[in-house]
Amino acid sequence: MSSTPGRLPVARSLGELTRLVGRRQGLYVRWSRGPEADLAGTSSTDDLTGVAMPGLSANPLDVEEWWRHRPLDLWVARRLYDYAHLPHDKGPGVRPWVLAGRETGRGPDNEPLVTDVRPLCWIDRRVIEEARAEVARQESALGPLRRGSG
Repeated sequence: MSSTPGRLPVARSLGELTRLVGRRQGLYVRWSRGPEADLAGTSSTDDLTGVAMPGLSANPLDVEEWWRHRPLDLWVARRLYDYAHLPHDKGPGVRPWVLAGRETGRGPDNEPLVTDVRPLCWIDRRVIEEARAEVARQESALGPLRRGSG
């Protein structure tokens, strides 16, 4: 990972992010305007009701047992792919970053709510492009992957 002094490092490839996930448990990806903005309030808000939740909504990167011996890079790609629409939906400045923390509950979409957040790195846009390409290569083996509003 590359970094600038005083700034959060940046994961610049899917392989780099996969190695981080392979070395550590309890990691999450969050799509937002970044740790500085998020940690000022330390909680997410339910978009539908406006209710403050007891933590930041994030998506786990830990590999589930049922994934077994399948490729870790495909797991990580899928975790990114599933939410890659958020920058478009939530507006300018929204991008993914990795954090460690403690799960404190579940949000309205059953996503983990995380406290004691420790930002680890930004995820470069190229990683998202790699993730999309990796998932696209799997489409025939995994079945149709349709995302978007119905």
